[in-house]
Amino acid sequence: MTNRGNDMARIEETFHKLKYPGAVDADGHIVEDVGLWDRHLEAKYKANGIRLKTDSGGVEYIELNGKPSKILRGPMLGMFAAMGQIDRKRSMTRVPKFGEDVPLGAMDARERLARLDAEGLDAAFIYPTLSLMYESEMTDPELMQACTRAYNRWIVDWCSDSGGRLLPVAHLSLGDPVAAAQELERAVKAGCKGGWVAQFTMTRKPHAHPDHDVVFAKAQELGVPLGLHPSLEPPWALPGRYDLQHIRNQGFFLNVTAADAIRQGFTSFFQCGTFDKFPELKLVLLEVGSGWISYWLDRMDAVYDSTIGRTVPLKERPSHYFKRNVWISADPDEHSLPAMVQLCGEDKFFWATDFPHPDHTGDYIKELEELAGKLPAGARAKVLGENVMRVYRCK
Repeated sequence: MTNRGNDMARIEETFHKLKYPGAVDADGHIVEDVGLWDRHLEAKYKANGIRLKTDSGGVEYIELNGKPSKILRGPMLGMFAAMGQIDRKRSMTRVPKFGEDVPLGAMDARERLARLDAEGLDAAFIYPTLSLMYESEMTDPELMQACTRAYNRWIVDWCSDSGGRLLPVAHLSLGDPVAAAQELERAVKAGCKGGWVAQFTMTRKPHAHPDHDVVFAKAQELGVPLGLHPSLEPPWALPGRYDLQHIRNQGFFLNVTAADAIRQGFTSFFQCGTFDKFPELKLVLLEVGSGWISYWLDRMDAVYDSTIGRTVPLKERPSHYFKRNVWISADPDEHSLPAMVQLCGEDKFFWATDFPHPDHTGDYIKELEELAGKLPAGARAKVLGENVMRVYRCK
């Protein structure tokens, strides 16, 4: 695998080893080898694949469908692997380019295993970086499906020599739900443990729209979870109550409020009665924290019990389906997690690092250890690793 970071200065890190056994990262990321689309796209699509280029001024940008990206360019590309490098206490002397100065294990699978050992983790479910961004500008559903297939082939290979410690999850796009269902089946047979979709859809239809039932049916048939994972948003999907010119560059506001989109996608499954149609569907909410979930369930139950709730095609209250069909990943720095576990059940929660993305600090193992110490022993083992491995059928 081409690893641009191997030839660059390694980020200096000090590792803290988790004192509790059995921990599994439910949502860790890697920085893709950008050449994967040239190698893994079917011949029909190679000319229009995803490429990393540099303009005459030395600015990096992503090329999509033969055209320069309007969004994926400049310092933001390198900063997506900057966990622990950027905080309020210190500034970077320079912003690295994409794949430069990456932390240990961000690009190389063998190094990722070494990182897991240093941190005391048993395994990690693997999600991408660049593949969280390009769908925001993709307008061709057929090309989008081809790009997800290429990534999924590559990530299975990337994880293949890890002895089951690096666990790939397939990237899917609801722009063509029939093709997405076919790709989920192919990817799972190839080694993926489930699938994930972004918090927006190319068609702008709600996630639980009946047009997507073919994907839910396939996930249920295969017995694998479907995750909702936040990604870079297209301009039309950003919060619409403010004019775009006022929020376009407000990274703090957009990052903190990104969870709203996942909550809307999640709620659509109740509005559309999806869990009665697919009673064994497993839905996972990723990278939006968990401290909100008890309130959200209370709110949905209250509305369901009201006159408004008569329009919802559900046989039971929403909280019933959460207990049966839904799991949620927490951040290591969430002080409210012990309360959420007590309120909603110790079987419902995972935790995740978000490594190596920059919207969290690099102290996630220390934070996780402190958080785990506040959980009862039985709940601790479940939240740290048992739940996620059971839901994804890895044990």
